[in-house]
Amino acid sequence: MAEFHFYEPAGGHGLAHDPTNAIIAPRPIGWVSTLSAEGKRNLAPYSFFNLFNYRPPIIGFCSVGWKDSVANVDATGEFVWNLATRDLAEAMNATSTDDKIDEFDSTALDPEPSRLVKPQRVGASPVQFECVKSQIVRLTDAKGAELDSWLVLGEVVGVHIDTAMIENGIYQTARARPILRGGSWGDYFEPGEFFQMRRPG
Repeated sequence: MAEFHFYEPAGGHGLAHDPTNAIIAPRPIGWVSTLSAEGKRNLAPYSFFNLFNYRPPIIGFCSVGWKDSVANVDATGEFVWNLATRDLAEAMNATSTDDKIDEFDSTALDPEPSRLVKPQRVGASPVQFECVKSQIVRLTDAKGAELDSWLVLGEVVGVHIDTAMIENGIYQTARARPILRGGSWGDYFEPGEFFQMRRPG
């Protein structure tokens, strides 16, 4: 029988590092481009990111702290999600700074215009979603106390896919070499072994 390390998060985990980020892994990366109300560009990665609905497609990222991405979406109602890939990993990592800079300029990433929203896309990324704000939700704990964490949900209104990623009408997930966040210490993954299972019924 396995021996378990048990802890209550409110009292600390008793380990060298908080294991939560490493357990809930790998996670897709929300590489989000926004514009401020004044037109200043911002590009930042978020490891709390996912797809939450099919029709309409709704994606979301969560920011610990009211950062520029959240403030910009709140002000303008728009953002773009850019797929982070192995080839773009270093550039993506460089955009994680909190410095007040234009990340497109500092990383030499070529911005491309969007069709339906104002924030620009990362042209080198093989997939981009143009999004319109659906909700910004301030998270609370189980007792209702407000946290300094903000869930930004957006409806995908436009999708750009590099046609090289499509074969026989099917998007080839692994071909894009998406990177996924692992632990909280700079660990990343590429998709590895692939297997299929059919849902019952």
